[in-house]
Amino acid sequence: MAERQPGPGPVTRPSATRGGGGGGGGSSTGATFLRRLHGHAPNSAQLVGFLTLVVSGGILLILTGLTLTATVLALIFFTPLVLLSSPIWVPAGTVIFIAIAGFLSMCALGVASLAGLSWVYKYMRGWHPPGSDRVDYARSRIADTASHVKDYAREYGGYLHSKVKDAAPGA
Repeated sequence: MAERQPGPGPVTRPSATRGGGGGGGGSSTGATFLRRLHGHAPNSAQLVGFLTLVVSGGILLILTGLTLTATVLALIFFTPLVLLSSPIWVPAGTVIFIAIAGFLSMCALGVASLAGLSWVYKYMRGWHPPGSDRVDYARSRIADTASHVKDYAREYGGYLHSKVKDAAPGA
């Protein structure tokens, strides 16, 4: 590790007080403040960045004010027109909304059915699309369950047939 050498402490000058009413003490504090400020002075790139930030912020603030003012004025002037023409706008808006919702639903169902058909095509061709292992597992479970039910029905059906013969020997 490198050892840190203690740097020079803050430079202080003895203030020359000359029999006045306290004018000399303030200049020493001001000089120290200026030295500290000069030590933290930004370089030109930081200054340009700060000025860009101030100018951009000012422009955006002005545009925000103009937008808000225009919105309020538009609401003031166009509210009577909207209220008077609302019997036209509400049914038209409803019809347009239903038409757009129906069109988007039709498109979504078309995309979903195309995706499903594509998956089935890939599955039938043996290309193993994502999820095909689950379908194979479910198919084998269904086939196993069906064979178990068939075997159970044969056994139980034979049991019932023998009980019928016991109940009615001549049948």
